[in-house]
Amino acid sequence: MNGEAWDRETDVLVVGSGGGALTAAIVAIDAGAKVVIIEKSDLYGGTTATSGGVVWIPNSGLADPALHQDSEEEALTYIGALTEGLVPEDQMRAFVENAPRMLDYITSATDVRYTAIPYTDYHAELPGGKLGYRSHMPTPIDGRALGADLEHLRRNHPSSMLFGKISWTAEEAGPLLARSKGWLRTLFRLFSRYYMDIGQRFRSPRDRFLVGGNALIARLKLSLDKRGVAIERNTSLIELIRDGDRIVGAIVKTGGKRIRVRAAKGVILGAGGFERNGKLRATHLDRSTNPDWSGGQPNNTGDALTAALAVGGKAIRLNSAWWAPTIRVPGRESAWPLFFERSLPGCIIVNAIGRRYVNEAASYHVVGRQMMERNLPEAPTSPSWILFDARFHWRYPMGPLMPMIPDWMHAPEVREILVKTRSWDEMADRLGIDRDVLHATISRFNSNASRGEDPDFERGYNPYDRYYGDPKVTPNPNLLPLEKAPFYALPIFPGDIGTNGGLATNGNAQVLDDAGKPLAGLYAIGNTSASVMGPSYPGAGATIGPAMTFGYLAGRHITGANR
Repeated sequence: MNGEAWDRETDVLVVGSGGGALTAAIVAIDAGAKVVIIEKSDLYGGTTATSGGVVWIPNSGLADPALHQDSEEEALTYIGALTEGLVPEDQMRAFVENAPRMLDYITSATDVRYTAIPYTDYHAELPGGKLGYRSHMPTPIDGRALGADLEHLRRNHPSSMLFGKISWTAEEAGPLLARSKGWLRTLFRLFSRYYMDIGQRFRSPRDRFLVGGNALIARLKLSLDKRGVAIERNTSLIELIRDGDRIVGAIVKTGGKRIRVRAAKGVILGAGGFERNGKLRATHLDRSTNPDWSGGQPNNTGDALTAALAVGGKAIRLNSAWWAPTIRVPGRESAWPLFFERSLPGCIIVNAIGRRYVNEAASYHVVGRQMMERNLPEAPTSPSWILFDARFHWRYPMGPLMPMIPDWMHAPEVREILVKTRSWDEMADRLGIDRDVLHATISRFNSNASRGEDPDFERGYNPYDRYYGDPKVTPNPNLLPLEKAPFYALPIFPGDIGTNGGLATNGNAQVLDDAGKPLAGLYAIGNTSASVMGPSYPGAGATIGPAMTFGYLAGRHITGANR
């Protein structure tokens, strides 16, 4: 340290305002620490606020034992099979053992409420995989509880909302996607809830019925309010301050001024990944270099990662992300991840030469990763094309393209990227694909799909595929031929919903140096750290679940609560 005076002093400095960061802050506050939370943008909530807010918690006490049996060893077996030997067992064990404890704590000590849901693991067919109840959904909340702070809560990503603006729960979305029994009543209820909020409709199109990540962050924010701690917005991390072998504070920028903040106990970095940083993507994500392909929120530019590296932190697996095929709509803040649409019957994905190369109904992480690994000069997959017919377009959504709505009523920027033709030959010409190749691809798929079969990629053969299928379609809920004109295509890219490589940490979320030793006073959680899941994605909530769990562990360790 150079002897300069501190402008401000606290016990713990938390950088970021997502689920992991706010969990860490609450745990530290409850352990008696004075905590400062900074958020670089004008909106709080980070990536968590834009997400579904689901947490993946194996062996959860909230899961009904009559419906679900689980154990730590089964969870370790499952995660271990997916992480490709890249994650130390003690770190995996720290997550598995403490995730239920975190959930118990956060649902008893704060306003946060969760329910275990029958959402299958993404690879339930593997040893230790489960058909449900490891993923947990946050309870909705009326946004009016936040008062004026509602307008500063980062909004849900449009992909998680009906028509990109109306909040819906998973229980409401299911009947609507498949138009199963009662879907019209559900639709009427959603419209009524939204449009009958007349006072809000005069002020803003924002829905005050908060679900998913918005509900989680709102409940964490209310819990902070009760503890008298604010989220200091428009305050960015510039650099960390190291004194000898310890991180003792940081330089932050607020109101146009740089100030030195002393953090007596340490700094917790929970500021997201680097997916929106073009330079870092070009260096580390060489097969997915464009930040506009990311569904991550625009402030995730790797500031915390860069600051930690500058003081001796070690980074690992920077070539890894939470992959997803995305649609880039011109002028939109973030790309549109295709989470579930690919599973619905009557669509396929082809590469630039018109051939299928992936099980379209696999998890978004698997499909996005396949898009990169199969991106060959002789058969490019970036962009690929997702093809569907008029029957699909009438029944189901496809990214920003809504069903039952005439094409001309969609936004100009959506119409700009949509390709619509009267025949597959015309489609081939429009996409620059050989007619015979596309015809052979469509014919083979249609012939097999009419029998509910996919011998090429086994679509619909495992539990996760069928979770988002249409149960009215038999014998395979994921397969229908593409045969009713007009035909449609949208370009898709190898995108992501955030990076998951980052700072190397141990089981207490302490940042490690190049020698593998903890860097005293520095912690990293969420997408700022390298994920405990390695390059894999075990199930819904496998991003936020570990972020909150290691936030819980960081908050306890930095205050000495777990020693």
